[in-house]
Amino acid sequence: MATEKNIQGKKVLGIEFGSTRIKAVLIDDRYEPLVSGAHEWENHLIDGFWTYGIDEVWSGLQAAYKELAEAYKESYGEPLSEIDAIGFSGMMHGYLAFDKNESLLVPFRTWRNTTTEEAASQLTELFAFNIPQRWSISHLYQAMLNNEDHVKDIDFVTTLAGYVHWKLTGEKVLGVGEASGMFPIDSETGQFDEKRVQQFEEKTASYDKDWKLLDVFPKVLTAGESAGQLTAEGAKLLDPSGDLNPASLLCPPEGDAGTGMAATNSVAERTGNVSAGTSVFSMIVLEEALNDYYTEIDMVTTPAGKPTAMVHCNNFTTDINTWARLFKELVDSLSLDVTSEKLFTTLFNKAMEADDDNGQLMSINYYSGEPITGFEEGRPLFLQMPDSNLNLANFMRTHIYSALATLKIGMDILTKKEDVSVDQLLGHGGFFKTKEVGQQLMADALDVSVSVMESAGEGGPWGMALLASYMVNKGADESLETYLTEKVFSSQEASSLDPTEKGKGNFSAFMKRYEKMLEVEETAVKKMK
Repeated sequence: MATEKNIQGKKVLGIEFGSTRIKAVLIDDRYEPLVSGAHEWENHLIDGFWTYGIDEVWSGLQAAYKELAEAYKESYGEPLSEIDAIGFSGMMHGYLAFDKNESLLVPFRTWRNTTTEEAASQLTELFAFNIPQRWSISHLYQAMLNNEDHVKDIDFVTTLAGYVHWKLTGEKVLGVGEASGMFPIDSETGQFDEKRVQQFEEKTASYDKDWKLLDVFPKVLTAGESAGQLTAEGAKLLDPSGDLNPASLLCPPEGDAGTGMAATNSVAERTGNVSAGTSVFSMIVLEEALNDYYTEIDMVTTPAGKPTAMVHCNNFTTDINTWARLFKELVDSLSLDVTSEKLFTTLFNKAMEADDDNGQLMSINYYSGEPITGFEEGRPLFLQMPDSNLNLANFMRTHIYSALATLKIGMDILTKKEDVSVDQLLGHGGFFKTKEVGQQLMADALDVSVSVMESAGEGGPWGMALLASYMVNKGADESLETYLTEKVFSSQEASSLDPTEKGKGNFSAFMKRYEKMLEVEETAVKKMK
């Protein structure tokens, strides 16, 4: 059994609310996970909105923390009562609006919703800056355009990470990276862009409301700043057993984009990372601003406030996961002892045996709307022709290629229209768990070297723990970039795979068929309506 002397320095907790899992990771000054805990959850389509119940937020958080705390007690022989620093992260964007009594005005509207096209379009034109549908300001303005009654009663608007942080500390704050998914950030000040705030106020002056935007939005903080302490009520909310003492320091809550950047040491200029799970997004830290704005590219920031180009796709592995569950049902029905991990590994490895043309199979993986390609609603599709070669290898690589296709469309804008150089992408997320498969196929698709670190499997909660660790362990005037490079990642090696000519050719041929299929499906969707 491990003992307390195995823990070096401060204990730091990172918790992330992902799309399908809430995961908690406890680290010490060696930055390695001591123990972890997790809880699976799923969004629901209710009254036309993708949402998670607020009760599920807290029951899921408590379940993940309980599993971590129990693992800690088993490993170290005592309850987990003291945590030096905590950081919370969540799915970026979305809309949580509260009144003066702290009551939720409408169910949580997540990043996955594509119901704000009118608002996003108007704001993009007004600001001359791309405002995606999933951003908080799009949800807020769309509610105003819809004349929703709750707008006049708004007292606070935040994201999932900001909401949890607020309830545990009483502080209405956000990290700058997460805040950049609510409203444009001025990179010079690290705050919400005052000029565009004023433009919004002028545009909405006639609406029935007595609030100003900055009065109902969180305060913006940067990495390393203190964001409050865990209150007695917050400690009880996180750990109903009562073992956890209050007063832990909390760092600014961040989004999953920011934690992915921290987890891959991709916070310096000219670095990039790709987070691949239920959704997928690439983040490229820029040396200078883009020449133009594009509806396919989001301008956000690192946790330290550096301007970053983000290509975000709503759909990635959901379709693959759905097919995997079908195969798991089959093997279970046959009373075969096959774990989910072995099943996924087998399926992914099989993809590397596919024919060059994937057997002329085609897949569209849109379970929800996809703004990059203009789909308002999800329409997943798998298609074969009479002369197609339907086997498992072709089937799997077709679905993996389909998952990568929309990301490719967005990345081409950066690399081909804006001449942004991307020497290497650091990958993390469940897509990379099967050794080399997702890494190689992504390298071929994006025509760039893709690297995976030893810590890639730790993902967002570990990245959030690193940001909390930076707050309590950084030296005087030590930047986040320096802290991560010299202290956290100095001994870590990354395995890199370069694109192959054959792989690039196979994916390019697939993209030609894919784009034609998108046109067919879009026409079919319009006819269905």
